[in-house]
Parts: sequence; C-alpha cells; structure tokens
Amino acid sequence: MAFELFGFSFGKKNKEPDTVESFVPRNLEDGASVVETGGFQGMYIDLDGTLKADVDLIKKYREMSLNAEVDMAIDDVVNEAITEDAKGTTVQLDLDKVEVPNEIKQIMFEEFDNILGLLDFARKGQEIFRKWYVDGRLYYHHILHDDPSDGLKEVRLIDPLMIKKIREVKRDNKLGNVPIIQSVDEYYVFSNYEKLNPYDTKGLRISTDSINYIHSGLFDYASKRVVGWLHKAIKPLNLLRMVEDATVIYRWSRAPERRVFYIDVGSLPKNKAEQYLRDQMNRFRNKIVYDANTGELRDDRKHQSMLEDYWLPRREGGRGTEITTLPGGQNLGEMADVEYFLKKLYKALNIPASRLQSENGFNMGRASEITRDELKYAKYVNRLRAKFSELFLNFLRTQLLAKQIMSDEDWKKINQKINFKFATDSYFAESKQAEILRDRIAILRDAADYSGKFYSDKWLRKNLLRQTDDEIAQMDAEISEEQQVQLQKQQQAAAAMGLTPEGTPTGEAGDTGQQPGINTGASAQPATTGGTTFDASSLL
Repeated sequence: MAFELFGFSFGKKNKEPDTVESFVPRNLEDGASVVETGGFQGMYIDLDGTLKADVDLIKKYREMSLNAEVDMAIDDVVNEAITEDAKGTTVQLDLDKVEVPNEIKQIMFEEFDNILGLLDFARKGQEIFRKWYVDGRLYYHHILHDDPSDGLKEVRLIDPLMIKKIREVKRDNKLGNVPIIQSVDEYYVFSNYEKLNPYDTKGLRISTDSINYIHSGLFDYASKRVVGWLHKAIKPLNLLRMVEDATVIYRWSRAPERRVFYIDVGSLPKNKAEQYLRDQMNRFRNKIVYDANTGELRDDRKHQSMLEDYWLPRREGGRGTEITTLPGGQNLGEMADVEYFLKKLYKALNIPASRLQSENGFNMGRASEITRDELKYAKYVNRLRAKFSELFLNFLRTQLLAKQIMSDEDWKKINQKINFKFATDSYFAESKQAEILRDRIAILRDAADYSGKFYSDKWLRKNLLRQTDDEIAQMDAEISEEQQVQLQKQQQAAAAMGLTPEGTPTGEAGDTGQQPGINTGASAQPATTGGTTFDASSLL
C-alpha cells in the first residue's frame, strides 16, 4: 500500500478514488479558508481578506497579553500546564493502550525523545505553550534530512501572521441546481505579509505534510474562524481599562480643594464689571519673585485651569466679596467597580477568583478542602494539555512515516490510543492519591464483616477499590508470588536453625526423612521447641 508524504509517494500507488458524492465539503474544524474553484487552471485567493482577519485577531491577542492582569493569568495557566516532576520530566509518551509489538513501542519511545530534543522542550516548553495559548494556533515547518528515511532534521517555528491553511473545493456536475463536489485539495499558503506589500496576494504553496499545525479548538461559529483562548476576555478587558481610566480622571478632577471667589462688582456696567473681575484674577494670579542669579524681578505667572479656583461676580445688594472652599471628592478610595470588572476578566480566562487575593493562604491540606473553582480549573488545564498534545502526535506521525516504521493505514489504527502524560505538581498529586487510597481502605475495613455474607470479595475489589479485571488478575498473581517467596524464606530460616518445618531438630524423632527446608504443608506454622514458640518470620 502506498502512502504520500511531503508531496512524494512511497510504495506502489493503488488508491481507490472517493466515490462518495456530496454537495457539502467535510467540516474538519481547522479554520481553513475554503476556496471555491471551477474547471479553470488559475484562481485568486483573497489573502488581504481572509488572512487579514486572522492577522488582526492574533495582533489583538498579543496586545492583550501585555496587560498586567492578563499576563499574570497567562503565566498561571502556563505554570499549571507545563511543569516538571521530581526527575525533571515534563511530558511522557503513554503506549499502554496501543497494541503493537514491543520493538515498535521502543522505537516510538526513542522517536518521541528525539522530537522533544528537536523542540528543546525541556527548556522552551513553557514558551512554546504560551505562544500557542496566546495566538490560538501554532505552525512548525518539517525539515527532513537529505535522505527522507532518516526522519526530521530540524523543525522551525512559523509566525502565524504569515501562513494560512487553504481548502480548495472543486465542483463539477450538478444534482438539480446544486453543484456536486468533485475533489478537495488542501495546502498552506505562506506570505511575508508584514514586510511585503499588504495588497500583494501572491504566496508560496506548501504541502500539508510539511507543516505541523495545531489550533485552540475554539471557533467563531458565525465565520468558522479559529479564535484563541483569550477571545472571551476581549470585552471584559476593554471594560476594565475604561473603568480604570474613568477612575483616574475622576480622582484627578475631584481630588483638589478649590477656592471660590465671589467678587462684589457693585453697580458697575457689564463690561467694566468683567474687566474688574479679570483685574482681580490677574492680581492674585501673578507672583513677582526675585531672581538671585540675575538680580531681576521675575513674574511667575500661573495660568488658571478648571482644576484650580473659580471667580464669580456678585452684584450690589449681595453679601459683598466672599471666599469659600469647594470640597473635593469624598469617595476617592472606592474601588468596588474596578474589582468587579477584574473578577469578570478572570472569569473569562477561567482563572479561580481565589487566586486574585494575594493575602489568601496557600492550601496544603486535604483534597476535600479544594474549592469547586479549583477543580474546574484543573479540568480546564487538562483540556488544554489534551489539545496541545496534538503537536507531539503530528511530529510522531511524521517520524514514523518518513522512516517507514509503519504505514499511514497502521498509524490511523493506533493514533487514537496514544496518550501523553504531563507532569503535575508532585505534592498535590501524591496527597490526592494517598487520601483517596486511605478512604477506600477505611471503607473496605468497615465492609470486611459483610464479605462472604452480602458481598463477594470480587465485588468489593471492583466497587470499593475500583480495580479492573486485569488489575485483579495481576494483584492475585503478585500476591501468590510474594507468598511463595515468603514461604521459601521461612523454610530456609528454619533449616539454618537445624529444625524441620514441624519444629523438631534434624535427625531426631519426628523426622520424616524429607530434606531440610522442604514443607509439604500448605504454609509454614510457628515451630515449638522446649515449650517455647518459635516464629521463623522473626528472622527475616
């Protein structure tokens, strides 16, 4: 069976054509731009339209990541998703459910280690995850050796602003008035969008096997466009910025205590009253000072603004000239509205609200003390890891197919069973497992009196200890093996003391002529000599 990779065909090509006729293209949910083409050779791809929409979104996400609150939330997610265990391991390949020979599994483990080395994942793992989390997509270029059977030589990160996946749909015959899809061609278009003319729609066409592409899995269902994990936080972040700016402006305008001058203008005409008021304003505004450096008088004129004093004329018959004080704002320390929108922002980013308060203690207690928000957050991080692991899966497929370790058909049979184990916080993981095991054993101890009466041992093991049939068979085999080893040690200890398994010295009465250390009974019982009880297990 032949398979195609990087535009080349390996083996004998014997591919059956797709005879399924449909008027709807397959929805692969990868954010590719669908291009409708006819029977002509040339076509036009609107890179300035479809690509620019994604470019604007990515730029918006990157701008948001520079905000202090969003940056702290991103760091929290990255630190939870990508961490190291006690051995310094970040992620491991899990092939327990894959049914292939052990030799193939060993090769897959070695290739996975090579992939981690090409990515330098030990040092750059968090950086790679952060780029995928912020941009919502990640592109890598596969670079093979001169001999493709040697596998990947290098992988290079591609800026998402410069590449786009295209799905070209060709339609031919019509079923009634609806055209039927003849074929679907997929490829990537690379365009140096930032440096070249933005109206230049030319791009480099790249085979799909040459690019490792993963996305967030979130879509704008109105336009079928891939969106990032920060997309939900756009509106809360804008509202938070507006409230913060409004709070600062209000404090600057209401903080100072300003004076109000009521100037008595008597019965002066309007023009003279205004001139008199201006003269009084300039009189108090001007400040004549002596400059010791030059020996001259300098006029330090202070121009009045709305943040300073008010000057109001008062007619004859009033209370005369008066100076009062306009009080400043009384609720300048109120931050409830800002904190409200900050919580809205963190909810949009799926960050527990308890992590906002730095004064909250760090809980190192029982698993029952973990809040529901923390549990939801842990599941959210697991979903991120599962989606991000497609990066390793695509690289592993490329390596195995390029080195002809397996065919594409074989890969499709096992790829759903391949898992990746990410390292977690060792203390919390061990504490959780220990507490779960402790509770199960406590329940099993209470239910032991009912074993054989109302419940069978197998039912208790499957429902209380949560053991599967394979685990039960494995535990029984290991217990039997351990009991056999323990029995042999007891027999050897008894033989070393010159005793038979029945407790009498070798060669004396009661010797059945069997070899020392050989017990024909079901188990070794404590030996008795001289009226005292001898337990061989005490020597172990």
